[in-house]
Order: sequence, then C-alpha cells, then structure tokens
Amino acid sequence: MERKELTCIGCPMGCQITVELEHGEILSVKGNTCAIGDKYARNEVLHPERTVTSTVVVDGGDKPRVSVKTAGNIPKDRIFDCMKEIDAVRVQAPVRIGDVMIENVVDSGVNVVATRNISAVG
Repeated sequence: MERKELTCIGCPMGCQITVELEHGEILSVKGNTCAIGDKYARNEVLHPERTVTSTVVVDGGDKPRVSVKTAGNIPKDRIFDCMKEIDAVRVQAPVRIGDVMIENVVDSGVNVVATRNISAVG
C-alpha cells in the first residue's frame, strides 16, 4: 500500500490529508474536515492540475507586459509547455481584462486570458 501526505489548499483550513492507494486506486482519504478536502486530495493524487499565471509582452502599451492566467486548471505535467507558449506571445495594445491571449493552450481546452487592462500609447 502507498501513502501520500498532502496539505489541502481547497479552503483556508490547510488540513493535513493522508491518501492511501493500492495499484493506482484510492482506498481512503483521511484528515480532511470538509468535502472540498476529499475532492482536492483525490484530484491531486490522480490528476493534479494547476492554474498558471505569468505575463505577456505588450507592444505599443502604457506598460511593457500584461499579467495573464489560465482561465481554468491545466494538467500539472503540462505547466512547462504552457509557459513556453506564453513566453512566445506578443500582443498589441490595447488589452482588456478577459481578452484571450492564447486559445486552447497546450491542447488543454483552456484559454490564457489577460488579467489587467493595458492602454495604447501614441
């Protein structure tokens, strides 16, 4: 039997969770104080995902870069590929919150969107 120790990030409690597995199957989840912890632990052990935040270069803007994030979670093992795609992007100002910077990043079905406004200059 395999055990994984996790600190839950599903809510502010930060529960210490123990997941017991056998042959890739979850046998038990212990230590969580709410259903969010159970869901987080199961997902984290079997299919870990993350939201990615970064910046994209902006040409002709009042700021040189715009903050961006994935509009949803992507598989944890695709983060570096996601960052390569983000690093390759240059956009032209103006940029508005929610503008899609990359559609379907790393074939995840998730878009990368702007998280702030950048005005055009000139």
